Amino acid sequence: MMTNPTSRLTQGQFSFLPDLTDAEITAQIDYGLRRGYAWSVEHTDDPHPRNTYWNMYGNPMFDLADAAGVLQELNDCRAAFPNRYIRMMAFDSTRGVETIAMSFIVNRPEQEPGFGLVRQEVNGRSMRYTVRGYANERPETQRY
Repeated sequence: MMTNPTSRLTQGQFSFLPDLTDAEITAQIDYGLRRGYAWSVEHTDDPHPRNTYWNMYGNPMFDLADAAGVLQELNDCRAAFPNRYIRMMAFDSTRGVETIAMSFIVNRPEQEPGFGLVRQEVNGRSMRYTVRGYANERPETQRY
């Protein structure tokens, strides 16, 4: 059974929906700002599901209260890294720690190579499975 018929990377909210427009992204940013969330823009060329630490673009915007400023930071990141995955992260600090309240992808490379499942026999008849990104077969600067 195929659970992801689009073969697109599915991480964070809105993963199975079509790409969000800037107006829809602004609405989500406004939603987070009304709840006191701080926004951050992150990017990567290795979107492996266990790679939770993406590269930050600039500093988290803890003191920003206008969605236009957050969208400007996103557009600057898109201009700097047009062929990378870019996501928006909203941090909720109401509990005294920075908890991720929202996370969604806002930019993707034109071609997403996907992931392969590698099976290895270990200790008799036991099987070990590993997820390997096809993009990692090329050097870091040539993945997309």
